[in-house]
Amino acid sequence: MTSTILRKHKAMNFIAKIAFTLSATAGLMATPALSQQQPKVKGSGWIKTCNEVDNSKVCNVQFNVVAGNNQVVTAVNLIEVTGEVKRSVFRVIVPTGRSLPAGIQVQVDGKRAVTIPYAYCRPQICAAEAALNAELVKIFKAGGGLEITSLNFQSKPNAVPVTLKGFTAAYDGPPVKQEDPASREELLKKQLEEKLKQQQNAN
Repeated sequence: MTSTILRKHKAMNFIAKIAFTLSATAGLMATPALSQQQPKVKGSGWIKTCNEVDNSKVCNVQFNVVAGNNQVVTAVNLIEVTGEVKRSVFRVIVPTGRSLPAGIQVQVDGKRAVTIPYAYCRPQICAAEAALNAELVKIFKAGGGLEITSLNFQSKPNAVPVTLKGFTAAYDGPPVKQEDPASREELLKKQLEEKLKQQQNAN
């Protein structure tokens, strides 16, 4: 009994680590809710990121739809975990204030929409999940575009288009090289010092 509880606790901690890693990578830690009037948005393009979590490797092929303030309002994730833990998940993340019983509808090239149920909500985001399999990947590779539709708290649809251009290259290609936060902080510090120096010389 105790060993079963420990295994479940370890699995929950691992999933929590994955969720935090993916959220931080995608910039979802401060996502605003969609207003009734859809904000002007743009797509980030498809990219693949990979991270080591405990004794497993987590790869995420993702597309973020961001508002003008660069905040993510919708994120599509194809997550594959290999190693000690094996898991494949298709996850769509939207802001809160959604009609949860309706789930999220995913439609490829205007064909029949598939409804994905919500798996959980956090203070700033809600996530719908389904199993990720080879058939879904095949459909995405052959498709031209997705439409992600969620219902707001007034049951009005918020439809967000997501292009599938670049998906195959991202999925089959190597992960992008992620910048070391410490290195970026050092670079910004040097740039600031150089700018201050130039201002002092000008005076």
